[in-house]
Amino acid sequence: MPYALRRRPTPSRPLSDMNVTPFIDVLLVLLIMLIMAVPVATHVTDIDLPSGPGPFVPNDIENTVAIDAGDRLYLNGNAVNRDDLSRMVQAASALPHELLLRFEPDDSASFDASAKTIALIKNSGATRFAFAGNHLHKDFGN
Repeated sequence: MPYALRRRPTPSRPLSDMNVTPFIDVLLVLLIMLIMAVPVATHVTDIDLPSGPGPFVPNDIENTVAIDAGDRLYLNGNAVNRDDLSRMVQAASALPHELLLRFEPDDSASFDASAKTIALIKNSGATRFAFAGNHLHKDFGN
């Protein structure tokens, strides 16, 4: 058989390898563009940070505002009226390190009394406020 009539053997399946060279080229171009686009730090702002131990801030002292089933207010277990509670919260808010104020209503307390007490606490200037006892109401409505 003459050489011109010989055929090359054809593969039995098509080639499925992806040519990743263009993909790598595009990634390299994008990387170079990113490097060129990042601004160089041209100025520095010096900040004097404190060193050494800071003032002691007690983390374990908390004030608890509670409402019982009769919608009576208590601050740390002592019965108070709304005016006294407002004055005490204002005094606690004025401290250099404001203490955490926990709100713990009874599950039988009215929603109206709870909402008014939260508004009173907010209007008195308290910024550190937490709801306590939510775990007691996890099965609410069941």
